[in-house]
Amino acid sequence: MLSYSALSGLSFHCKLAHTQSHPAFATINSPNCPSNYSHCLNSDSRKRRSSLSAKFWDTLKSGFVRDSSTVLSEPAQEVNEPSSSAVEDEKPIVLIETSQPDGTVEKIIFGLGEAIDIYELEALYIKVGWPRRPPEKVEMALRNSFMVASLHLHKEVPSGDGSATKIKRELVGMARATSDHAFNATIWDVIVDPLYQGQGLGKALIEQMVRALLRRDIGNITLFADSKVVDFYMNLGFEADPFGIKGMFWYPRY
Repeated sequence: MLSYSALSGLSFHCKLAHTQSHPAFATINSPNCPSNYSHCLNSDSRKRRSSLSAKFWDTLKSGFVRDSSTVLSEPAQEVNEPSSSAVEDEKPIVLIETSQPDGTVEKIIFGLGEAIDIYELEALYIKVGWPRRPPEKVEMALRNSFMVASLHLHKEVPSGDGSATKIKRELVGMARATSDHAFNATIWDVIVDPLYQGQGLGKALIEQMVRALLRRDIGNITLFADSKVVDFYMNLGFEADPFGIKGMFWYPRY
C-alpha cells in the first residue's frame, strides 16, 4: 500500500488499487491540487498519512454511508446555471509542433469536446490490439460521457500554386471520463496511436484531463489500467492500494 502527498501543504492524494488478472483501479482524491500536480513530491508523505487517511475516509463516507440524521434546512431549488462540465471555454492546446523542409507543419493538439469520427476511433482500437466494438455503442458511450479528450494530428500542407494551405486532421489519441458531475469521475479508454507513442502524449493526455476535471471541482478521480501500464500511472502520481482499498469487479457465478 502506498500513499502520496503534494507540495505547499495542499492536500493531494492518489491511490491505485489493482487485482490479479484484472485492470488496476486508480483514484485521485484532490480538492485543492495545484495545476502542476504531476511534479508533486512525496518526501513528507509519512507525516501526512494520518491526515490524508482521515480526509480520504471522509470522502468515501460521503458517498457510501447514509446519515439518517441529516436534515435539509431549505428545500432544494432549481439551478439554471450552465453545467460545470461545459467545455466551451476550454481552448485546444498544442502539445507538439514540427516543420518539414517542404513547409508542411504538423501539430498534435489536445482538445476537449472535439468531434470524433467513430470509425477513426475504431481504427485506433485495432492498431493497439483492442477488440472491436459496435460503432453504435461507441457513439453512445462518447455521447453519455462527462468529458471526452482527444489528440488530433493537424497537418498544414502548403499548396504549390500559392492558394490557401490545406489542413488534414487525424485522430491519434483519446480518453473519456464519466462522472456524477459533483464528486467523482472515472477515466476510461486511454489510447494513443502506436506511431506516436514514446513522445509523452499519453502523459500529457492524462495530465490535461485531470486538470480539466479539477477545474470543475471533481476531486475524486478514478481510472482502470492494464497491469502492464501500472508503472506509467504511478509515475504520474497514482499509487497502489493505499489504506488497503482495492477495486472490486462483479462477475456472474452462474
